[in-house]
Formats: sequence, structure tokens, C-alpha cells
Amino acid sequence: MTLELWLLYLAAAIGLSLTPGPNGLLSVTHGACYGFRRTVFTVLGGALGFLILIGVSLAGLGALLAASGSAFEIAKWIGALYLIYLGLRVWRAPPPLADTAVSMSGASASRPARLFFQGFWVAVSNPKGLVFFAAFLPQFMVPGAFFLVQLAIFGGTFVLVEIAYELLLARLAQRVAPWLSKYGRQFNRVTGGAFICLGAVLTTASR
Repeated sequence: MTLELWLLYLAAAIGLSLTPGPNGLLSVTHGACYGFRRTVFTVLGGALGFLILIGVSLAGLGALLAASGSAFEIAKWIGALYLIYLGLRVWRAPPPLADTAVSMSGASASRPARLFFQGFWVAVSNPKGLVFFAAFLPQFMVPGAFFLVQLAIFGGTFVLVEIAYELLLARLAQRVAPWLSKYGRQFNRVTGGAFICLGAVLTTASR
């Protein structure tokens, strides 16, 4: 891959990361509720999910979802139901306080492994992401190049951009922590409702 082509891909990756999506919203929510340090696990989980999406897209599974209506429908409903479930949990959560990270359902909800899994599952449960990468990556792929080399370049570049963006969102979320001590419940209702809406919109998605 030439430097010019990589810079073009980098610009496209930055644009894609800046597009509002479930993982960015999750980083804001966890950053406000649990603090920046714990949200790092959420971001890393999402990064692994995106890397897997890019890998399977390069391997051709994205094309399979695009071609198979039943496979796409199954993946779509799994992703949609998880987003709705996550939204309901956030909606019902106690308001986060300014001086402490409050759990959405008890102390166990803020465990690093749980936050990592949530970030990972939100990333991989949207089949539109897989289909998008399957359509997006071929424009930059170099014919004949080794799979692992292309995965390292494409996946590594996008994941690093996404990590930086989501960590920035998590850091900015901490700045509104004092405001959350007064309007925390409204914050939970807005973000929870946003997750539910994302899940509902996903149910209407087509290939």
C-alpha cells in the first residue's frame, strides 16, 4: 500500500469514527457513570470488536451477509435486541453522582470484564457494520497482499483512530459529572432512550 493510499484510508477512517454510533454513545455513558479509567475497558472491548469485524469482512463474511437475507435478519435481530436491552438497563439505572461511579445494576456492573464485554458486543452485534466494512475496504485493498498484512494495516489504523475518539468522548463525559449530580436521571433517560431508538432503527435495516 502506498503512503498516499494509506492517508486516504486514514481520512476515511477518521470520518467513519466521527459518525455517531452505539459505541461512541456507550463510551459517553460509561465515562459519565464509571469514570475514565474504567471506560478504557469499554473502549478496548469495542476496539477488539471492530478489529474482528474488519477481519471477517476481509475474509468475505460481510459479502455473505449482504447476499443472504436469512443470515442478515438473524444477525440484525440479535444486535437490535441487545441494544434495546442495554437501553432499558441504562434507563432504569440510578442517576450517576458527581463524586463516585455509580453502577447501573450494582457493583458488578462496573467490573472491567463486564464493561469490556459490553463494548465488544455493541461493536460486533450490528450487521450493518460488517456489511459496511465489506463494501468499504475493497476500495483500498491491494490485490495479492497477505491477509494478515492487510488486517494489520486496515484494522490497526481504524482501531487506533476509534480508540482515540472514544477515549476523548469518555474524558469529556467526566466534565459533566457535576451536572449529572443534579440531572443524572434525565441523562440516563436520554442515553437509554437513544440506545432503544438505535435498536429499533436497526430492526428496520435492510441489506
